[in-house]
Formats: sequence, C-alpha cells, structure tokens
Amino acid sequence: MYARSTTIIAQPARIDDGIALVNDELMSMMTDIEGCMGLSLLVDRSSCRCIATSSWESEDAMRGSNEQLKPIRQRLLETLGGDGLEIQEWEIAILHRDHESPAGACARVTWARPRAGQLDAEVDAFKTNVLPLLENQDGFCSASMLLSRETGMLCATVSFDSAARLEGNREFGARQRAMMTEQTGIEFVDVLECELAVHHLRVPELV
Repeated sequence: MYARSTTIIAQPARIDDGIALVNDELMSMMTDIEGCMGLSLLVDRSSCRCIATSSWESEDAMRGSNEQLKPIRQRLLETLGGDGLEIQEWEIAILHRDHESPAGACARVTWARPRAGQLDAEVDAFKTNVLPLLENQDGFCSASMLLSRETGMLCATVSFDSAARLEGNREFGARQRAMMTEQTGIEFVDVLECELAVHHLRVPELV
C-alpha cells in the first residue's frame, strides 16, 4: 500500500470550504480513479496547514494517477486560497486502528529522519515498543507510519477521539521522542497537532 500527501497553506476563511469540497466532491472523484483506496484531510487552523492524503493499492497505481490528479489538486488549491502545494509520496509501513475515529477526532503528525540505514529498524521499533504503549493511552483511535526510501524520512500519525485527549497525550509523545532520539539518534524534524477533518483512507490493517 502507498500514499501521496499534498500540503497546502490555506487562507483561514477558506478552510471550511476546502473541507466541504473534499467531502462533497473530491472524495468520489478520487475513488473513481483506478487503484485509489480513499482520502483523508488533516487541518491545523493555527498555521492554516492542510494535508490531503490519498491511499493507493500499488506504487504503479499511485504514480499512474498523476495526470488525472492535476485538475483535482488545482481545484483544492483554489478553494483553499493557497499559493502553492507540496507533494510527497510514501510507502505505508504500518496502519493500526483500535476503533474508528469519531467526529471531532484530532491527530498528531510527526516527521522524522533516522540515521542512514536505520529506516526499517525505526519502523520495527515503533511497531514493537511504541504502538503497544499507544494502545493504552486514553482516547487512542489509530496510528500509522509512512516511509520514503527516496528521502529517508518517516511520517507517523496518531489519532485520538478529541482535542482534549490529544492534548492529554502531549507529554507522553514528547517523552517517547526524547527516548528514541537518545537510543537511536533519530532526528525529529516537525510535529503538527491538527483536526482529522476527513478520514476515509480505507487502508486495511497493516502491522
């Protein structure tokens, strides 16, 4: 399974229009494309960063969809009032759901760069050491890990059933990042807390 993320910095007053567009039109347009499994949209209203992520059955399906996606991306860019977009392609290494995310769910997205040659080892460490701890956190809904062998980057997303539960987990997340940096030398590049505005990736359990 593969994923493509498209990041747009929106105009604050246009964010809700973008969410509505994804729900009402773009979702069905995307899933009509061969090999597309689903779509999610993460929104951070403080920074106006919006991250749309599509899931794909194979790398070939993802790469082959580029031309079909150009007008869809442009429509979303214009609706959000953005000046440009950033596109990243990923392999889905882990997807675990404790239960479906309800309305009002929020997520923490963490981007990290492991030491050279340690990409798969860091995925295994997250699966073995961190995921069982997350399952015991109040309000935990799901966790995913994306990796890019081209850039050597990891992207982990952990969702909780409310903003309050996400905030309550903040200290735990910080402790885990500090511990991983000390033990493996992984570099954490960015952390974003956001609302899970659309969550229909439809990826099967991958652990």
